[in-house]
Amino acid sequence: MNFYSTPLGELGANCYLLDCGNGIGAAIDIGSRPDRLRRLLNEHHLTLKAILLTHGHYDHIGGVEEMRAETGATVYIHEEEEAMLYNGKKNLAYQIAMDDFTPVKSCVVLHDEQVLTIGDAAIQVLHTPGHTPGGVCYLTENLIFTGDTLFSGGIGRIDLGGNAQDMKASLRRLLHLKGEYEVCPGHGESSTLAWEREHNPYLRDVG
Repeated sequence: MNFYSTPLGELGANCYLLDCGNGIGAAIDIGSRPDRLRRLLNEHHLTLKAILLTHGHYDHIGGVEEMRAETGATVYIHEEEEAMLYNGKKNLAYQIAMDDFTPVKSCVVLHDEQVLTIGDAAIQVLHTPGHTPGGVCYLTENLIFTGDTLFSGGIGRIDLGGNAQDMKASLRRLLHLKGEYEVCPGHGESSTLAWEREHNPYLRDVG
């Protein structure tokens, strides 16, 4: 699958645009000021049909309603994160945002191991709490979009509504995934799951 990435918003969260075939695009996480995403859509002649969110923190959802209203794309988020789409205190907008937060007006809630069909793409949902209660990763082909669960050489914070034991369980789940994947995190550079298994101390520690 072809995909493109660009950092968005105050904290430079990675936004990924997936080419799902037949001119259909799906975005994973949309931070505020999404002009770079618009340029990617135009450059690659894609129409945004789906917005998949790894979790509900503002730096990953700040531009969602703007793009949803503009394109009519369906917004997907885990059921335990839904309230964060509407509440600036819960999603940390009051701490992070330089612009006003616009609540998301509609969404579809997701469940663990659900598979979404978007264009020609099958995208599986993995519930990976720890950074937040309803954090998820998305798997498609040989790609895994890990949000703020797993970074290259690190993991997401657990002091912003997360839980250490949940994070360990989620990392263990990723550690034991069968197959090889390119890891596309919510911040920073991409990696591979093979590299993380060998070098990431947090993955090694959960065994």
